[in-house]
Amino acid sequence: MAEIKFGTDGWRAVVGKDFNRENVEIVSKAIGKYVFDNYGIYKTIIVGYDPRNMADVFSMQCAQILKDMGFKVLYSDKVIPTPVLAFNAKYLDACAVMFTASHNPPEYLGIKFIPDYAGPATSEITDEIVSNFGQDIPSCVKGKLIYTDFSHNYFERIREIIDFEKIKEGTKNFHILFDGLYSSSIGYFDKLLSDNGINFDSIHMYHDTNFGGGMPEPKPQYMQEAIDYVIKHNSPIPLGEGAVAGEFIGLTNAGEGYYIAFANDGDADRFGVIDENGDYVTPNEIIAILLMHLKKNKNYQGCLVKTVGASLMLDIAAKKLNVELIETPVGFKHVGAAMRKFNPIIAGEESGGLSIQGHIPEKDGILANLLILEAMAYENKTLAQMRKDLAEFVGCSFINTRVDKKLENINEVKPTIEKFSAFEEIAGMKISKKDYKDGVKLYLEDDKTWVLVRPSGTEPLLRIYIESNDKDKIEAIKTQL
Repeated sequence: MAEIKFGTDGWRAVVGKDFNRENVEIVSKAIGKYVFDNYGIYKTIIVGYDPRNMADVFSMQCAQILKDMGFKVLYSDKVIPTPVLAFNAKYLDACAVMFTASHNPPEYLGIKFIPDYAGPATSEITDEIVSNFGQDIPSCVKGKLIYTDFSHNYFERIREIIDFEKIKEGTKNFHILFDGLYSSSIGYFDKLLSDNGINFDSIHMYHDTNFGGGMPEPKPQYMQEAIDYVIKHNSPIPLGEGAVAGEFIGLTNAGEGYYIAFANDGDADRFGVIDENGDYVTPNEIIAILLMHLKKNKNYQGCLVKTVGASLMLDIAAKKLNVELIETPVGFKHVGAAMRKFNPIIAGEESGGLSIQGHIPEKDGILANLLILEAMAYENKTLAQMRKDLAEFVGCSFINTRVDKKLENINEVKPTIEKFSAFEEIAGMKISKKDYKDGVKLYLEDDKTWVLVRPSGTEPLLRIYIESNDKDKIEAIKTQL
């Protein structure tokens, strides 16, 4: 047995190597023992899978093992997004097992355990599962396996959250391009649109285990065809008299309707949004725009939860909106735990995951895309206009980057972080504050620049996040790393 290690969001490995029948059996039985020990044999377990290579085969193996252990197992009758399975865990009061490697390269697969609270398993839970490796439970009752369509429960909940009539009205002014990106959101995001009478164009609308030769990640480099489509169908010109070139772009055909694009990652828990200029809208901007929308247009009350790696823009926006800010370590298991404790308006992370009050404490990329459409319809503004409004509201624009620093071995991680912790200045700028909730975060004296140094958790690697409102400052900091 190769080492099976649960990271920030489950266990992941290369199919045919460490991800094999032997290890899937070990993990499946360990999960079964966890459920048996903490809930009993009559706790329902639901099992689903994304479009990855062998995900259907290994998920069925897991389902059969859990059934043989005595559990009632509801098995997805088709490819399913993680947020859909997670919602059903909550709705059906069940535990869930999802076979996905999220946005990892196509050769990977993973197992993600979702307790009945519908969010990522905490470290305490995954530690207990790991401690169960090699153990079994007595088969005291006869289990059963039932093929199940989980989409209807999820669709009903989304229709309660989203004002589809408002979106339908709003799409008289703009057009939607859905880049299926070969992901599990195909048959879910598009169906929610079509079932509610909302027209859209689409590309890459089939499941491909190789994800079209790219990565199952909704970032600009993997959404180039969607970007090209938007640019081709939109004619950009400077908007209004005195507009500064590059500051804001409008459209010659705005009266006829313009295009924006949406996508999700492999298991649809992350989102990707392209505005009418063909520009990628960062997750930090999306979270801020939706915070403003939910508070202003839908009267949501509560706090904002974000990770320590998310933008200062969110801190500023929350303060101006008189919304309390809760900051967590990086990873949605921490965000989800904070959601269960604080019931925020919205909670999100810089890597493209969010959820909102009244939904599930798990990333939902389908909901995120629908909320953006709803916000645009309520505001009757283009997405680029909303980005401009956000920058004006916050008072500046922020630039973010990340540098991965490889180390010789895992033993170098702690002393290297301690070295950064000892800094009193970096690139000639004094450090005004230090935060240690995840590695070390150094706040610089200008109140607009910070550096976060944290371990990857799975390899001898440091992830170094840098943010500033000044590109030159970022480049100067990079030279000190």
